[in-house]
Amino acid sequence: MNQESVLLGKGLKTPRAAAIAGIVFAGLSIAVELLIRSSIEASPLGAAQEVVNHSKTISRALTLIPFAGIAFLWFVAVVRDRLGELEDRFFATVLLASGLLYVAMFFVSAALAGGLLLVLGSGTENVIRSGAYAVGRAQIHQVMNIYAIKMAGVFMITVSTISLRTRIVARWMSFLGYALASFLLLSLGTIEWIPIVFPLWVLMISLCILIERFRDQSNAEQDSTLAV
Repeated sequence: MNQESVLLGKGLKTPRAAAIAGIVFAGLSIAVELLIRSSIEASPLGAAQEVVNHSKTISRALTLIPFAGIAFLWFVAVVRDRLGELEDRFFATVLLASGLLYVAMFFVSAALAGGLLLVLGSGTENVIRSGAYAVGRAQIHQVMNIYAIKMAGVFMITVSTISLRTRIVARWMSFLGYALASFLLLSLGTIEWIPIVFPLWVLMISLCILIERFRDQSNAEQDSTLAV
C-alpha cells in the first residue's frame, strides 16, 4: 500500500467533521457580520448613540463569536488531521500560527466591543467627552478589518498551497483562494464588507470537502460491489 492510499484511507474518516466545522464557522461569522452591519455603519467614526440604540442586536452578535472561533479551531485541526503524513512542517506551522492569530484577534475585537457597550450603557456623554469611545471604536476597526484580515489572507494562501500539493480539494479552489487572499492582503480596511470574504471562502472549501467525501465514499462502495 503506497503513501497516497494510506492518506486516503485516513482522510476518509475526517472530512465530514472538517466540513461541518467550517460550515458552522462560516454561518456564525456571516450572521455576526450581518447583525452588526445592519445595526451600525462600518466607519470607526460612527455616532455613539447609534451603538446605544442597537446595543441588544450587537450584544447578540457578540455572543456568537466564541462559538464561531471554536468551530474555526476545530476546522483547522481536522484539516491538519486530513493531511496526515503528507503535512509539511513549514506550511503546517504557518497554517496553525495564522489560524490562531486570526481567532485571537477575532476574540480581542469582540472583547473590546463588549467592553465599549458596557461603558456606553453607564453613561454615553462621559465616554464621548473623554475620547474613550472614539479610541475604542478605532481599535476594534483596526484589529478586525486590518490585522485579523491579513492573518486570514495568510491562512488562505497556506491552505491553497497545501491543497495544490496534496489535492485535498479541487485545483480551482486553490487558485480562487490565492485570488481572494491577495485581495485581503492588499486591502486597506476601507471596504465595508471585506470581513465577510474569509467566512465565505471557508464555506466554499468546506462544501468542496464534503462533496469530495461523498464522491470518494460512493466510489469506494462501487469498488466493493464490483469486487464481490
